[in-house]
Amino acid sequence: MAATIEALREEGFSGTSAREIARRAGCNQGLVFYHFGSVTNLLLAALDEVSALRLTRYQDAVEGAHDVGQLVATAESVFVEDLDAGYISVLAEMIAGASSTPGLGAEVAARIAPWRRFAADAMRDMLADTPFSQLVAPEELAHAVVALYLGLEMLAHLDGDRAPALALFERARQIAGLLGALGGVSVAKEEPWAR
Repeated sequence: MAATIEALREEGFSGTSAREIARRAGCNQGLVFYHFGSVTNLLLAALDEVSALRLTRYQDAVEGAHDVGQLVATAESVFVEDLDAGYISVLAEMIAGASSTPGLGAEVAARIAPWRRFAADAMRDMLADTPFSQLVAPEELAHAVVALYLGLEMLAHLDGDRAPALALFERARQIAGLLGALGGVSVAKEEPWAR
C-alpha cells in the first residue's frame, strides 16, 4: 500500500504500473494481481487507505473546534498537512486517471461522498440553533466546501503556490469574526495556534 501511494505521488496515475509498485515494494508484480485482481483495484485501495487516515484526522480536529473561527483554523491546519505530505496528489492522480479508465470516475466519486457527509455534519452542528440554520442547507454548503477545498489543494499542488489558498483562509477568519459580531454563530477569540 505504501509503495502504491508513493508511486501515485511521484509518478502519477500513468506511471503507477504493477511493475513500478512491485519495484518500490520489493516484491514480484504478480502479487499485485494475486491480492488485488488489478492495478486499478490496488490504486482504489490506496486511495481508501489515505482517505480513511485523513478522515480520522479531520474528524478528530473538527471535534476540537467549538466555533466557526476554530473550524476555519482547523481546516487551514489540515490543508497545510495535506499539501506537505502529498495526500492531495493521490486523489488528484486518481481523478486524472478517471478520464481514461472506464468506471474509475464513479469509484472515485463514491470515495468523495463520505467527505461531503462529514462536511455536512460539521456544518449542521456548527449552525444549529442559529438563524443561519434556516438559510442554508448543510448538504449544499458541504458540497461547496468540499469542492472549494479540493480545488484549493489541487491548484496549490499544481502551481506550487499555497499563498492564494492561505489568503482565503485568512478571509474566512474575518468572515467568521463578522458572523460572530452579528450574533448568531459562536466565534471565539482567535488563539495563537490558529495561525
